[in-house]
Amino acid sequence: MSPPRGALVAGAAVTAAAAVTLAVVVVWPDSSDSGPGASTGDAASSRTSSSPSPSPSRSYPLSEAPRTIPAVREHTAARGPGWKPGPDSTVVVADGSEVLADEARLLAGELKIRYRGAVAARAGDVELALGTPGKGTPESYTLTTRDRRVRISGPDQAGVFYGTRTLKQSLRADGTVPEGVVSDAPDRPQRGLNLDIARKYYSAAWIEARLRDMADLKLNQLGLHFSDDQAFRIESESHPEIVSPEHLTLAEVRRIVGLATSLHIDVVPEIDSPGHLGAVLRAYPDLQLRNAQGVVSTGSIDISKPASAELIDELLDEYTELFGGAYWQLGADEYRALTVRDPAASYPQLLTAARQKYGAQATIKDLATGWLNDRAAVVRAKGRTAKAWNDGFFRGGTVHANKDIEVEYWTGKEIGARPPEEYLGEGRPVVNLNDEFLYYVLGQPNTFVYPTGKRIYEQWTPLVLRGTRPVPTRYSKQILGGRFAVWGDLPRAQTAQQVAQGIRMPLRATSQKLWDPRKPALSWEQFQKLAEEIDAPG
Repeated sequence: MSPPRGALVAGAAVTAAAAVTLAVVVVWPDSSDSGPGASTGDAASSRTSSSPSPSPSRSYPLSEAPRTIPAVREHTAARGPGWKPGPDSTVVVADGSEVLADEARLLAGELKIRYRGAVAARAGDVELALGTPGKGTPESYTLTTRDRRVRISGPDQAGVFYGTRTLKQSLRADGTVPEGVVSDAPDRPQRGLNLDIARKYYSAAWIEARLRDMADLKLNQLGLHFSDDQAFRIESESHPEIVSPEHLTLAEVRRIVGLATSLHIDVVPEIDSPGHLGAVLRAYPDLQLRNAQGVVSTGSIDISKPASAELIDELLDEYTELFGGAYWQLGADEYRALTVRDPAASYPQLLTAARQKYGAQATIKDLATGWLNDRAAVVRAKGRTAKAWNDGFFRGGTVHANKDIEVEYWTGKEIGARPPEEYLGEGRPVVNLNDEFLYYVLGQPNTFVYPTGKRIYEQWTPLVLRGTRPVPTRYSKQILGGRFAVWGDLPRAQTAQQVAQGIRMPLRATSQKLWDPRKPALSWEQFQKLAEEIDAPG
């Protein structure tokens, strides 16, 4: 693209008394300046409250919350030994929760203990249980450690899975799961990583490693940008002529999608159009956009030609079947016809097509918006929610982008870029990919610098959509989440291994702030140390 898109939980203080013990509860309110669930005062003090409980054994200190990334949002402390796997420990699923067998087997393998199936839990066991579907916050879970066993329950499989990630990380950080009850849920429904494999090829094994890392961080989306001017990176049965020599096979993609699904991660594919199509158009030069002088606009397709829509829709038909999932990214950004001083004079065929289709007052922006709506209709018919980059949505005009297309806001640096408040004011759903904080652009071109986890951790929240200034809190519910993005503008600037290392802490910081956007209880230095403890080879 040009330019590219390019706990320690506070409040565990205990007042010992002969007859009364304080149960420490980490709480999160419904809303604040940092979005749903954020606090308005000091983070440490706002996450604790006390209530009396029966006098327990005095053999154990009052527990503290599990230390995890992202941090758990609520913990009720108790006295007891906690839990760690012993020689007779197993993983079981509750009666009626057999659908959790895959999650149970995965956890058993990670803990190097046995999976026993749908049988009653015994002392030393971990039990997974599915609650009433639809009853409770999506992706939420409750983890109860009591009587030398652990029970993880939730209203859906994803929530129970995230509970197993909390258990796994707690064991890696401290060797035990502390006594008490964790009640946890994400602040935002969309949390993930965006990966440009068009300009830099990554192997299937490398992508699968990122998926496993994402799953432990409770991230649930992998955006996959696999078509651009430089390359088209996935095998095609409908149009093999457009595929680049170095690419993922269909079998590899099915394996990636299968692993992602098992880890409760939705792969969000992207074929960007009507710009960024250089690799596709090398096989279809007659569909390249040309100006009035016959000069080709690199990477842009001529949307006045019916054959252009036919080609892209055939690709959308093929790849929506391959990927499944809930979302599709349509791109819509940086169409070269709209980056020149006088689009109508430069591309008269587009203006003619716009007026023929939408009336005498229509412009080329209307034709581009109609293109976006038409492509959204294709993926909507396949059961997908369409997404597009913010610079593919225009103000005014005769044709308006459908309100159900999610705006993925990445920049305010483009010519004529609209501020995020305009999209939010129109009632549009928005996902945060702020290029000031969340863009890891290889080679750091066009004033980009590699983002740091520290800056994300200390300064960014989902409300910070453009630059460093948050939008008003009243828009919080429209901001569905965010993704940290890797773009391959200068693909040789880093190896795949260097990319993995470079995004490690930024991705952890992003996961923390999407799960809970409030000021973290840990300092950045403490957060780094915890990450080292959790990530240390076991």
